[in-house]
Amino acid sequence: MITPLEIKRQQFKKVMRGYDPVEVDTFLDMLSHELEEVVSKHKDARDKIIELETQLKDYKNMEKTLQQTLLQAQETSGKEIANSRKEATLIVQESELKASQIVDKARNDFSRMKEEIANLKARKESILSRLKVLLTSEIDLIKALEIDDDASQQDTSKGTGKSHLEIDEILKKL
Repeated sequence: MITPLEIKRQQFKKVMRGYDPVEVDTFLDMLSHELEEVVSKHKDARDKIIELETQLKDYKNMEKTLQQTLLQAQETSGKEIANSRKEATLIVQESELKASQIVDKARNDFSRMKEEIANLKARKESILSRLKVLLTSEIDLIKALEIDDDASQQDTSKGTGKSHLEIDEILKKL
């Protein structure tokens, strides 16, 4: 490629009937300036292309980084959602297990209380039965003593029989 400086330095032989040297020099100067502008614009365009290619590489790298970041964010959110679901499932299972244990404990407590009530009722019946037997034997003893007393004191005092009736009423209530 011919440079503008080469055009300016170009020398032509002088011949007799040749071209006008001033006109040729003027044309060569003009051509040199035009070529300088074209070369300068070409250099600027090349620099701009290099700059734009560098920016394009940077943008492509940023795009790649953003895509990777987005992919990682999606994977992370997917993992977080899966972990949250697992955690929720574990919480539900744990709650169901605790609820089941509470219900089982309540049933066991209820059964134990029923047995305890049955035992207390049986003890009550046993105590009442023994008390009736004891009271009956005491009444029989009192009657036997009254008969003995009546026989020995038939004329001195006659009982009203009131104590005998009260004891019979107590036994009926039991």
